[in-house]
Amino acid sequence: MKKTIRVLWNGNFKKVNECKHRYRVLMGGAGSGKSVNVAQDFIKKLSCKKYKGANLLVLRKALETNRDSTFAELNAAIERMFGEDKHKFFIIKTSPLYIESKITNSAIIFRGMKDEFQREKVKSITFKKGKLTWIWMEEATEFLEADLDILDDRLRGELQNPNLYYQITLTFNPVSASHWIKKRFFDKPSDNVFLHHSTYLQNRFLDEDFHKRMMERKERDPEGYRVYGLGEWGESGGLIFTNWKAAEFDTDLSRFDALFMGQDFGFNHANAIILVGIKDGDIYVLDEVYLKNYDTNEIIKYCEGKLPKNVYMFCDSAEPDRIRMWQKAGYKAVSCPKGPGSVKAQIDFLKSKRIFIHPKCTNTIREISMYRWMKDARTNTYLDEPMCIDDDLMAALRYSVEYLRKAEVLKR
Repeated sequence: MKKTIRVLWNGNFKKVNECKHRYRVLMGGAGSGKSVNVAQDFIKKLSCKKYKGANLLVLRKALETNRDSTFAELNAAIERMFGEDKHKFFIIKTSPLYIESKITNSAIIFRGMKDEFQREKVKSITFKKGKLTWIWMEEATEFLEADLDILDDRLRGELQNPNLYYQITLTFNPVSASHWIKKRFFDKPSDNVFLHHSTYLQNRFLDEDFHKRMMERKERDPEGYRVYGLGEWGESGGLIFTNWKAAEFDTDLSRFDALFMGQDFGFNHANAIILVGIKDGDIYVLDEVYLKNYDTNEIIKYCEGKLPKNVYMFCDSAEPDRIRMWQKAGYKAVSCPKGPGSVKAQIDFLKSKRIFIHPKCTNTIREISMYRWMKDARTNTYLDEPMCIDDDLMAALRYSVEYLRKAEVLKR
């Protein structure tokens, strides 16, 4: 089978696609086109007999998020390149997610690494033809450094095809400047690392509406624009929480001294629910629900069997009708009263504790990494008020500890 592949590219990724470094690290802002480019690059290479014997492992921290992100992106790349002939040249399966080139027999397998079970499955991956040569870590800031070490060990052994090479590709929007990716790849440059930075301003395929929205964000949230628009590392100054750690721990509910949930209602912005456990005075984030464009009935159905019903759920007091819906569904949902200074008091309480976050709670990790105080543009000083952007799970976290906070106040 022969097929002439024609596809449009952003020229600023030419060196990215040509490099053969062990690590290909693509940092950029939203809309920069980095993930689209990587998907096209892999599909082109896996369809080329020059790279026969190559295989690709694609990862998101949570396996299920691959379906609407990496799998969809790779499938779209196949559509752009092969059009209506795509099924002549590719086997595409959705359960489980799997793509295979009929030209080279090279395959793409999708995995997650949110718990020990998923990590073990990554260690035992085999392919029908050839070896695992390439790995793509999408939203790489969701991963632990230990995850990368596990993946690194999978790329070893002699390759029969002299055109092949081992490579791990990381794509991500930057978060806090304290992130391990920055320390490992950017602060200590190495010959086996290819670094690339891109922004939406270099993406020639974006429409004017996207540019307009970015300008609106620049006006409303300069720091957020700097990170998500210009793809720069977030400031380490102004961060609200530094007393947290992403770490594996036993999530058996019976081992905790107390359990609580918090919920911040949303629709266009995320509806966020967090489950926390208290052990020896420390706070453990055990699970999260983070859904956009779901109504309350759909969210309740989604949570059936996922969240315990015998645990108090402290909810945004501004939505009494929604709270009643959760109560009718069997949950111990109650209002979390708001008052002058309550947000600052909740934050101060959380800052006085050690917080451990299970790695599967990727959205909680992302939000807490970026949760920061507002800055007065005139004086360049931070205010005692958090920025209310991308903070849905942080609000849920604050609600979840309100009972504990008030109990400690009464003891004084």
